[in-house]
Amino acid sequence: MISYLSDMDGVLIREGEMVPGADRFLQALCDNGIEFMVLTNNSMSTPRDLSARLANTGLRIPPERIWTSATATATFLSTQVKDGTAYVIGESGLTTALHEAGWILTDADPEFVVLGETRTYSFEAITTAINLIRGGSRFIATNPDVTGPAPQGVLPATGSVAALITTATGRQPYYIGKPNPVMMRSALNHIGAHSEDTVMIGDRMDTDVKAGIEAGLRTVLVRSGITNDAEVTRYPYRPTAVKDSVADLAGNVLEPF
Repeated sequence: MISYLSDMDGVLIREGEMVPGADRFLQALCDNGIEFMVLTNNSMSTPRDLSARLANTGLRIPPERIWTSATATATFLSTQVKDGTAYVIGESGLTTALHEAGWILTDADPEFVVLGETRTYSFEAITTAINLIRGGSRFIATNPDVTGPAPQGVLPATGSVAALITTATGRQPYYIGKPNPVMMRSALNHIGAHSEDTVMIGDRMDTDVKAGIEAGLRTVLVRSGITNDAEVTRYPYRPTAVKDSVADLAGNVLEPF
């Protein structure tokens, strides 16, 4: 049976509104008993919070169908160390995921420094992270995105702050979120799906399609986000298919190609 992984922003919603036809696509998955998971590099919000946000647009997606870079990070860390300790820079999406995985959050000689996204990066917290990493803590970051949208333009995101910490410590973080296929594989494991039977839908060549290809998935690039056909040709790899939006898949989710 085919399964689907789908990016959220640019695929299901765009600028806070539902992409036309996204509801029909999701309904088709449910009607056919198809397993799916919605992926996002957003580490600030919990799956429950994102589920409520999506419901406000008209999309009914339960929290257990949403896989964030924070939940992927907590899952990855739990495979490395059981009941570990971490110093965390981030919002409730990240701290909740780590708490639920049994981790202790502390600034007293933690095994890991975990950097996520926040709208209010603290210079004091960054300084603490730098000194902990210099003292031997291992460095993890939820995702490599360098900017995020803001009313006044853009805000520095996880990747930008990680670069600052790297400059001060000489230590590169291990990024969990897209395009790392680790995030894809953990989502697949969560729903019991196999890569050879799964389709990844995204609107970005550099994260969604790249991660899908590296995880062994078939990939669909949709034009409803930030990527157009001209940009596709810039990359040395290609998606399996290019569609205008997920609405084009709604009528044939069992055989999308």
